[in-house]
Amino acid sequence: MASTTVVIPFALPPAPMAPDLIRAMQAPALAALLSRHGSHGFHAFEADSRVLPHEAWLAHALGLTAAPLDAPVAAAVMAGTGVAPGTGHWFLVHPISIQVGNHLQMGDPAQLRLEEDESRTLFDAVLPLFDGDGHQLVYGDARTWFLRADAWQGLDTASPDAASGGNLHPWMPTGDAARAFRRLQNEVQMLWFAHPLNATREARGLAPVNSFWLWGGAGAAMQAKVQPATADVPHWLAALADPARRAATPAQLRNGDIAVAGHALAAGLAEDWSTWLGRMQQLEDEWFAPLLAAVKSGAVNQLTLVLSNRHGWLETRTTKLAQYQFWRTNTLKNLLTELTP
Repeated sequence: MASTTVVIPFALPPAPMAPDLIRAMQAPALAALLSRHGSHGFHAFEADSRVLPHEAWLAHALGLTAAPLDAPVAAAVMAGTGVAPGTGHWFLVHPISIQVGNHLQMGDPAQLRLEEDESRTLFDAVLPLFDGDGHQLVYGDARTWFLRADAWQGLDTASPDAASGGNLHPWMPTGDAARAFRRLQNEVQMLWFAHPLNATREARGLAPVNSFWLWGGAGAAMQAKVQPATADVPHWLAALADPARRAATPAQLRNGDIAVAGHALAAGLAEDWSTWLGRMQQLEDEWFAPLLAAVKSGAVNQLTLVLSNRHGWLETRTTKLAQYQFWRTNTLKNLLTELTP
């Protein structure tokens, strides 16, 4: 039986907050999907892994890797933006703002508000530094560039979302090439620190672009075998999607699809639980209720929900027949399943 899979990053509340958040939620469709199921289980994930559970799950499901704690997405993202990776080993490069306090912390790249002309200016300024190191830096768009660095193939990097919200130091790249990376990063930071563009941005009340984030290393041949549908996801993830379904709705889904609805991701990462509740209500109205209707009508043969947080993911499968299990009370308490790390 064909299965439609919908991944909802950070739709699992964290263990300490879960009882209160669940009491505050009004989500009868989600409760039905979670309560009347054919299979239901939690998959634990190391919270200090250098990618998030949903990122690792997707990399595996899209055929990019067999490794459980990896997300080698760079070449596939590159192809998704219309840039042929050719040969070599590629990384994603994101211009970012690093805030200095008691420790280094990365500002949310999605909130950087970096315009195309600004990104081009910064790209052109540092291009000679990368060229001088024998690397190939390729412009993708304002938020995402690509770096070919064959000698850095063993570099262990972290996704920007995994590194968000805390001390940045433990998330920096490690491995034999880490020293070479740090030297190049320092050169870029010094150049951008003195660049007049950042003075202009700060005068407008915007954060300076003072560093870059490197991650997702992959060989050019590592291309996704499946194109998901996406809605409200990080820019790099949208690039992996079918171009016609980068702002997908449940009505567009077909049996066999993988879809990612990222509505709760940013609020979950920021631990902004008031906003998180609002985003979960949006998911209930725009995704869970239509998905439940599609299952009950038979339009979706089998629905798999993958709900995640930093500690793992909850995977539930339901069908039209399972929704007739009237002896099972519809409850959101299934969100509590084995959430304690």
